[in-house]
Amino acid sequence: MNHEPAPDAPDLSATAAPRRRRAATIRDVAQAAGVSTATVSKFLNGGQRFTREVEERVAQAVRDLGYSSNPMARGMITGRTGNVGIVVLDVRNPHFTSLIRGASRPAAEAGLNLLFADIAEGLAPELPTLQALSRRVDGLIVSARLSDEALAWLGTSDMPVVYYGGPPAQQDCSSVGIDNRAAAAMLGRHLRELGHRRLRYVGFSGARWSQERWLGLQQAFEGSGAELHRHDVAEASADEGERIASEMLLGADAPDAVVAYNDLIALGLLGQAPALGLSVPRDVSITGFDNIVYGRYTSPALTTVDSGSEQTGERAMRRLIARIGGDPAARSGHELIASRVIVRGSTLGRPAVSRGEGRTR
Repeated sequence: MNHEPAPDAPDLSATAAPRRRRAATIRDVAQAAGVSTATVSKFLNGGQRFTREVEERVAQAVRDLGYSSNPMARGMITGRTGNVGIVVLDVRNPHFTSLIRGASRPAAEAGLNLLFADIAEGLAPELPTLQALSRRVDGLIVSARLSDEALAWLGTSDMPVVYYGGPPAQQDCSSVGIDNRAAAAMLGRHLRELGHRRLRYVGFSGARWSQERWLGLQQAFEGSGAELHRHDVAEASADEGERIASEMLLGADAPDAVVAYNDLIALGLLGQAPALGLSVPRDVSITGFDNIVYGRYTSPALTTVDSGSEQTGERAMRRLIARIGGDPAARSGHELIASRVIVRGSTLGRPAVSRGEGRTR
């Protein structure tokens, strides 16, 4: 006897969920290629080369089966995590976010995950942060101005490391960065050509290349008869620039130009100047370092030194990838990044009378 389904009965055979296909395993690839699982593993991880015919069979089996290796299993075989790390000094500073951006591109090209840690200019514990991150990555990009304790630990570890900003005190290391003394000398020559003769440098002794920038400024003004004075701040931030603005910009010996250790300090000074009754650059020129993006949008826009933040991150990551891969050429040496002065509205030539007879308002 035939039983017809009711006209409005659903066709369950058409809507039933298809059976999920089992993911291919390394054993499936080995069986399809007619080789051992050890051969497949070594081929996939680059641990050994085989005859062209064997490699083609394995590669074809991988494609046919849609095999995708498990990252954790691959790590157990290769001893690598597939992660790389970068330690920044202050993630609030756009200089360091540009550094991360530059490093992210070559990491992505190499199929690596980029992890980062922020030590907040020493407020976070540096050594524990480094040690925790090192357990999750195959190599690190770090600042050359970490604490002596952190640098010493890195120097004795087996972790591939590339330093940014300049080479640390230890020998046989790989680093990327600008020539801070030469960069400051370029900025100093710009100010000298504008007729500035009373300068103040707002440094940050927490960074050893602050001293190099001071020396570069002194070099630029040799023989000019200029008066250069150095001051120091506890933090390389815009808040500190605001805090010291009246001390830096007012008084009988007020400067006609201020050079700040970085753009954040310079922006703090620039923002506070109008509240002190000063016009920038008519009364005083203000400059910084790093060429962070915000400096373009201030009024006036900030004259600064482009320190190649993004390029530094990119070159440091390429060096790190080469070190992880065992390239002996990447083990040591400093790669110099070009710097340049970006002239904007916060600097202005001084009239000859202001060089020796006080400032005009």
